[in-house]
Amino acid sequence: MSIWPDNQTQGLVRGYPMTPLRVPKAACWLLGVAVLLIATTIPPLLPSQAPANAAEGPQTKAAEEKKTAPPASDVELVERLHAARKEYENSLKALYEHYARVGDRQRLKWAEEELLGYHLLFKPSYNLDVKDVPPPTLKAEVNIPAANELYRAAMEYKGKGFGTDYVLNQRRAEILLREILEKYPNSDKIADVAYQLGDLYESRAFRQYDRAARYFERAYQWMKGGRTDARLRAAIIYDRYLNDKTKAIELYREHIAHDTDPERIRQAERRLAELLNQK
Repeated sequence: MSIWPDNQTQGLVRGYPMTPLRVPKAACWLLGVAVLLIATTIPPLLPSQAPANAAEGPQTKAAEEKKTAPPASDVELVERLHAARKEYENSLKALYEHYARVGDRQRLKWAEEELLGYHLLFKPSYNLDVKDVPPPTLKAEVNIPAANELYRAAMEYKGKGFGTDYVLNQRRAEILLREILEKYPNSDKIADVAYQLGDLYESRAFRQYDRAARYFERAYQWMKGGRTDARLRAAIIYDRYLNDKTKAIELYREHIAHDTDPERIRQAERRLAELLNQK
């Protein structure tokens, strides 16, 4: 079955007919003569004869530069990117549900494969402060059953599988964990969620180290006395991957002051001494 409703539609592109326009030969000859006469009788404009509005003044140039100047910050661009990603994902989910409902197996398979491809796609965080890592002021206070269920579901995927299945499972775990932060920011599980997200982003499925470090920081900021190795893991990332020695030194010192595990404390002390001796 053709995708065109009728033969007439096939001859349309953006509403214009594709049938060639026929022009009489006499009209073509007269048009050519007229163009030749105009070209030979009108002298070219000298620079001094150019129209007054052809010259651009300082104000016109400034206005043009203002129109084309890039934004001073990436915030607006990153916000638009997040919105576009979300719209694309939701559209694919809606298509998948539609084809499942009407029983169109072929298009259902297409939608599923494209959705899987979207989740496998590398999607970095261009700005951690724009709709990514929540602020350190959140507090893990309320037991919320729905958040607990999401957390359990995420842990069913996290760390499981091999090859492509492993990567997909980590993306599934990420989606479920981030859903907790979006829907239940006062859940008493958010510190654990932050820790697990830090672990995910450090893993080979993501290798997004700036994200990992920030979430490890949130793990101890959102619940005092929670994951006591979170500071150490953040410090190691700043030290080893992000080359931010100043931040690493700060966190090694904090870890030594807060942790109770002797081995981890010795590890932090050894590396702190090495960094201080390098200065």
